[in-house]
Amino acid sequence: MAASLDGPRLAPKGRAKQLVVFLHGYGADGNDLLAIGQQWQDFLPDTAFAAPHAPEPCAQAPIGRQWFPLSLRDETELWPGVVRAQPVLDQFLDAELARYGLGDDRLALVGFSQGTMLALHAGLRRKRAPAAILGYSGLLAGPEHLASAQAKDGKGRPPPILLAHGDQDEVIPVDAMFIAAEQLAEAGIPVQWHLALGIGHGIDGGGLLHGALFLAKSLGLPAPAPRGLG
Repeated sequence: MAASLDGPRLAPKGRAKQLVVFLHGYGADGNDLLAIGQQWQDFLPDTAFAAPHAPEPCAQAPIGRQWFPLSLRDETELWPGVVRAQPVLDQFLDAELARYGLGDDRLALVGFSQGTMLALHAGLRRKRAPAAILGYSGLLAGPEHLASAQAKDGKGRPPPILLAHGDQDEVIPVDAMFIAAEQLAEAGIPVQWHLALGIGHGIDGGGLLHGALFLAKSLGLPAPAPRGLG
């Protein structure tokens, strides 16, 4: 695995007071999600956005990247995959937080599909919990290992989580969201969820709006009057 990550960034308009890191899906790269940061800037002022490229070339889409090999036909590959990917992601997160002089309480992780798997895994196992984890169109890898998901904030609480999923998702069925929410809740990790009607394996305007409002609240920011997203 590569020793370090890099990818496109979106600088804040002023001094960075929070950091949002996007984790893209299988076969994409960091550019795939960074444009969301531009749509969220009104909701998240003074926020730095980063979207690292995953460390490996994608086996099934050579111009894209992967966090770990993935077939979606063998769930046993998911847990080793997220475990192997976490150290290089943690290294990137630590470096980005240091770049802006921020702590994990000012960090939000936003994943899509395979990126959601990694966001949930790594975010729940940081030394200090991030301010928020937002996962689109993903699933929870290794639910039987949730005893190791011990990340807490300064008040001893797990990070707030929002999962969003299209009810017509043809890649990762929507049931994965409900199963993950139930499994996390049983482990004492509360989860919110948003169901996008008529949406497949993607993010619609409603999902973007719910995500922006969730991140703003989790980071302690006032939410502006919604003007529509997407």
